[in-house]
Amino acid sequence: MKCQFCDTPATVHLTDIVNKAKRELHLCERCARKNDLIPDQPTPHVDLKALLGLLAGAGGAAAGGGADPAALTCPGCGLQYGEFRAEGRLGCPADYDAFRPALEPLLERIHRAVAHAGKAPHAVRRERRAAERDDLRAALRAAVAAEKYEDAAALRDRLRRKDGSDEPR
Repeated sequence: MKCQFCDTPATVHLTDIVNKAKRELHLCERCARKNDLIPDQPTPHVDLKALLGLLAGAGGAAAGGGADPAALTCPGCGLQYGEFRAEGRLGCPADYDAFRPALEPLLERIHRAVAHAGKAPHAVRRERRAAERDDLRAALRAAVAAEKYEDAAALRDRLRRKDGSDEPR
């Protein structure tokens, strides 16, 4: 989109709605400053990358046990921890292991965990539950055969909770 005054690319877009009538104004930065639509001096803004770097640096120093996280380098891609802090992106999967002392406190603070607990497809979850129930039944039979009746009762109760029924099969 071009500036409505000088045909340079518009970077300032204003929308004004009065009495259900919409007016749009598209200006370049120079024309917007000339018409006092934006201030001459830019206002200070928060540098998110620097802020994340500070947070990661503070957590990494505490978790590293005195080791300097800035000295860490990934053996897989050669990314240095300082580059990660500046860019905010990891380069390869090996970075998680290489930067673990500095990343764990950051991940703990952001996600409240350091292990990913993602979702699995319904069929996979169903298979896992079935396999777990089969394992419990086998352990129950082994406990009864070994005459460990207290262990067998605990396994029976767990199996009933898993099955959601009164009688184990």
